[in-house]
Amino acid sequence: MSSDHRPLIVVPGRMHPRVLARLPGDFEMVQLDAADPTLVTPDLAARAAGIATTNRLPADFLAAFETVEIVANFSVGYDGIDVDAAAARGVVVTNTPDVLNEEVADTAIALLLNSLRRFPAAEAYLRAGHWAEKGPFPLTPLSLRDRTIGIYGLGRIGQAIAKRLEGFGVPIGYHTRSKREDVAYTYYPSLKAMAEEVDTLISIVPGSDETRHTLNAEIFQALGPRGVVINVGRGSTLDEAALAAALKDGTIAAAGLDVFENEPHVPQALIALENATLLPHVASASEDTRNAMADLVVDNLKSWFATGAALTPVPETPFRRKG
Repeated sequence: MSSDHRPLIVVPGRMHPRVLARLPGDFEMVQLDAADPTLVTPDLAARAAGIATTNRLPADFLAAFETVEIVANFSVGYDGIDVDAAAARGVVVTNTPDVLNEEVADTAIALLLNSLRRFPAAEAYLRAGHWAEKGPFPLTPLSLRDRTIGIYGLGRIGQAIAKRLEGFGVPIGYHTRSKREDVAYTYYPSLKAMAEEVDTLISIVPGSDETRHTLNAEIFQALGPRGVVINVGRGSTLDEAALAAALKDGTIAAAGLDVFENEPHVPQALIALENATLLPHVASASEDTRNAMADLVVDNLKSWFATGAALTPVPETPFRRKG
């Protein structure tokens, strides 16, 4: 039994080094190899007050602890956490919103431009010596000119993407569960209705049962042969097999993806396609942004135990600390 009176925080699996460096200043910290309930000792089960995780917390792992009050998540998305199980126990779950909005929005625009203009392929062409040997890189059939953009999900990041697109002078629409009264963009009551009216679709919705595979063959057909799909939200939103087929047969023209359904595994059918621009989930992966996310993880924990309230609780767990 430890004599340390600081709150004990369990860190299962991988975690940003800044979180690991900051936690010991205010907390007793125990790292585990994974969120595996068989790794939880009786002492740990009885003393742990919080968990810091990177979007992976199954219900059986949380159930192994008797006194956990807070789960601090290193991600804005929390689809990997059984938030219903946490809420049922009165455990607050926090995430890291806002601090990554600008970085992810930048990445969405980069993916869009790369998908349209094939800049990575053009650079590879130069580096391989083809410019001197074969002449100029082939003209790209796609451009941002005369496009109409539809944003699937107009939360904080979606709005940051829209602000950037305003500078390109393109018409912007959006689909969310309900119309927003604070924006002037065109609202579409369904994803299909939007896909029928736009030729470029940017997805930034969270992963959930409701959004799973909503980007599917029907939506690609509605977008049409000039269609471009960009996904910087969650991989589960997109039917990857249907996308690969649509890209291969010309149902749509191109796609740019930063997220995948079974990361880090990417379907070979997508890798094989020249009209798919693929990134290894790097939208928020700058040192500055990841450090800000790490700080928010630790600051949520500090605030909870010092003031009784988390800084950024998710909507499902709007709890305050008892006592």
